[in-house]
Amino acid sequence: MENIDRDLRSVQEARDLARLGKIAANQIADYTEEQIDKILCSMVRVVRENAVSLAKMAAEETGFGNTEDKTYKNHMASAMLYDSIKDMKTIGVIREDLNNQLIDIAEPMGLLMGIVPSTNPTSTTIFKAMISIKSRNAIVFSPHPSAVKCTLKAVSLMHDAAEKAGAPKNIISCISTPTMQATNELMKHDDIALIIATGGPGMVKASYSAGKPALGVGAGNSPAYIERTANIQKAVSNIMSSKTFDNGTICASEQSIIVEECNSEEVVTEFKKQGGYFMTAEETKKVCKVLFKNNHTMNAKLVGRTPQVIAKEAGICIPEKTRLLIGEQEGVGEEYPLSYEKLTTVIAFYTVKNWQEACELSIKLLQNGIGHTMSLHTEDRDMVMKFVKKPASRILVNTGGSQGGTGASTGLIPSFTLGCGTWGGSSVSENVSPMHLINIKSVAYGLKDCATLALDDLSFDYTDLNISETKSEAGGCEISSYLNELNIDCNDNEKLLSLVNEIVKAMKGAN
Repeated sequence: MENIDRDLRSVQEARDLARLGKIAANQIADYTEEQIDKILCSMVRVVRENAVSLAKMAAEETGFGNTEDKTYKNHMASAMLYDSIKDMKTIGVIREDLNNQLIDIAEPMGLLMGIVPSTNPTSTTIFKAMISIKSRNAIVFSPHPSAVKCTLKAVSLMHDAAEKAGAPKNIISCISTPTMQATNELMKHDDIALIIATGGPGMVKASYSAGKPALGVGAGNSPAYIERTANIQKAVSNIMSSKTFDNGTICASEQSIIVEECNSEEVVTEFKKQGGYFMTAEETKKVCKVLFKNNHTMNAKLVGRTPQVIAKEAGICIPEKTRLLIGEQEGVGEEYPLSYEKLTTVIAFYTVKNWQEACELSIKLLQNGIGHTMSLHTEDRDMVMKFVKKPASRILVNTGGSQGGTGASTGLIPSFTLGCGTWGGSSVSENVSPMHLINIKSVAYGLKDCATLALDDLSFDYTDLNISETKSEAGGCEISSYLNELNIDCNDNEKLLSLVNEIVKAMKGAN
């Protein structure tokens, strides 16, 4: 009975938040660029003041990652994002083409719904709130049950900072009692214009099935290929920094390392030097046994954990300063569990003969995280161009997956919602930004006279047209037979052109 009451309360809360959020959305729709920028600056300030406490709260509540890296993610989702989008045109006229007399005008979508994962709860909340405000939308969040407190705190801080700077009340809100019933109610509520879904495949699929537009992201399974021309020390450093960042909780982080026989020994030595521990075959089996449940679903207890926690759970001994557990693999699929996504400090290791084998292996690995991200470490630009054909939305070169995919170390827009394109069942392949949260109206001036448009288009040079080879759609008869009746040679282009022009002239006169 208590659960039923809880579910009913959560559903009613969802309805109330949607109703109030819609009112706020209608109000902010008329805000100017100056008003929006003032609100965003206020939100950035409050995150700067609370970045550490929010990070600590998230790490303690979920058990995933660490405070230091989560603090940086909060900074990236606010200050770094603001620097990237502050000059972005999202209000009024955003483009004008004088030659074609076209004007594009941005309009807000209205009330958005944001689904928050447990791996990056506060940073994702901050990020989605920022891009929603930038595009003059309101947003209501559905938090992950294991990250309710930190998500609610982030929403409260962002809302109060926005309202203090002039935003409407209820512009940013969150379900306080998360249930599947409440989430479903929000997804299907008439006032929700768009769903931004970041989370597990089940939740993303549900978003796309809600009967309204949704921006969803798929799972990642990023391979990192260290090609023979790569700077090995730098490549290993980038991979280590990426895969250990927040204990591997970012979906763009590397899941497999691919090396060639010619550089394998040097790569292994460098990984060991930087804190990588190569497990034996027996140790790898023990780790896989505790790391995965059925169907290669990760054990939530070991998501975003240190190598020491994972090793203890698996019953193996590792050096005290180990930063990453590495397991050598010989294939992809059911018999090789490490070939699947692992949002923690464990990675697979493959050795191939050449770039062709690396190419084939990358494609196989990407099938388990298709459309997301791939990393390539090389000094050969031609090799980069060979790998751009891989089914991944982000091909990262000479950088770490976590930092590169989210835009921290690359020119990509900072984002915590990374599209996977149609490969991964996503409606977007880019890093999601405010530009994905606006409707664009097109103002188009007439360039041609509609009354004579069709006839004018008939007046073109038929010199290159071989009518004798053309067949009529009616009965398949050759046009040449009709021309023969008029005593006109099918190859006499001058007479043909004269005939066509006479017909056009007659049609214009009749018109």
